[in-house]
Amino acid sequence: MFYVYIIKNTAGIYYKGYTENPSQRLSDHNSGKSTYTKNKGLWQLVFLFSFHSKREAFIYEKKLKRQNASYLEWLIAQKSNLLNL
Repeated sequence: MFYVYIIKNTAGIYYKGYTENPSQRLSDHNSGKSTYTKNKGLWQLVFLFSFHSKREAFIYEKKLKRQNASYLEWLIAQKSNLLNL
């Protein structure tokens, strides 16, 4: 499985990505292993959605990167968010 995720830091900044291992990827973000998220505070996983293929996840991630914060907040609240199950 491949997962598209959204993380949010304490300043309200969103970061979108995809991975095979969401918990490891969150740990990477919080330990400074990702260039963009490094030195931007602690990150919290707020959205998770699964896909069967890497290609599907990659396409969805690209769509999310074009969305504004209000859309992301709406998406995070949806039942399709695996964190809301």
